Amino acid sequence: MTVSTPTGGSPAASPTGDDLYPRLLADIGGTRARFAWQAQPGAEPSHPQTLAVADHSGLAQAAAAYLQGLSQHLGADYRAPRSAGLAVATAVTGDQVNFTNSHWSFSRLALCQSLGLARLAVVNDFEALALALPQLTPAQWRRHAQPAWPTTAHAATGTVLAVLGPGTGLGVGAVLKTPVGWQAIAGEGGHATLAAGDALEAELIGIVRRQHPHVSAERLLSGTGLPLLHAALAEVNGWPQLEIGEALDAKTIVAQALADDRSAAAQTLDLFCAMLGSFAGDVVLTLGARGGLYIGGGVVPRFADRFFASAFRQRFQAKGRFHDYLAGVPSALITDTRAALNGAAIAIDGA
Repeated sequence: MTVSTPTGGSPAASPTGDDLYPRLLADIGGTRARFAWQAQPGAEPSHPQTLAVADHSGLAQAAAAYLQGLSQHLGADYRAPRSAGLAVATAVTGDQVNFTNSHWSFSRLALCQSLGLARLAVVNDFEALALALPQLTPAQWRRHAQPAWPTTAHAATGTVLAVLGPGTGLGVGAVLKTPVGWQAIAGEGGHATLAAGDALEAELIGIVRRQHPHVSAERLLSGTGLPLLHAALAEVNGWPQLEIGEALDAKTIVAQALADDRSAAAQTLDLFCAMLGSFAGDVVLTLGARGGLYIGGGVVPRFADRFFASAFRQRFQAKGRFHDYLAGVPSALITDTRAALNGAAIAIDGA
């Protein structure tokens, strides 16, 4: 749900149009916070900077650090932001926003006042990414060879586009074509219970369940979940503990997989892609997203070639009697890291 917090008066009395520029934009996950600037209507997000969440006590401090650096860079051309759009990796249900996978927490009203904003829009990060989908161009994504990708400009009313993506967690969102335009659908699908596609996956989930009674899709299909999947697969296969290494993180696993196609890490990554495909098929069936599925997040782009050569698409379509239904749904990997920032800007307009 898109939310807005004017600094004074009622929403009807708050500034609109050019009065809301310049804009501060942010895409905030569990590990990194990406900031950008939108100086005027129609301008692309500029002056991007990524800050580590762990290096700052909270969002207000990170935003202040970004704005201070921007002020020094722009000099006399700098003006304080009049509005802000934040895409956050958590559910947005009230004034207090608590991040799922980091220590950050903030009050929307307090943040709005501390930054002196006329308007603040806060949306789930995959709601923001969903808002950006209809505006994406072929230069911003890489698609599977089949089927052909339809144009969103002429999409029929009722068309649904879905997006999901492994980052620190696993985000899920969608956007629906209505008679008055595209409307985002926010959700927390990454926390749905993960289903096994075969006996091996059932065994792996059983191993993980010893530590985590509820094994969600995010528990394994995310940056934090990839090492857990690697360790569970090592136990099943009897790999030496020294080989798997308890300290391995997602970045190391991906690097090892790309360096050695026969490594334990490569097997883990292939399984990750297959299970992600199965989950993605579930998302499309649940939402009726026949207009297309997009993969976002920061994990999959690190091994894009291997992803496109994996069993993702095979498992995506492996839904029994609905194989043909899913075979007609195109899928693509979002390669533009600014997409969620564009969605955050759209959220300001809709607030």
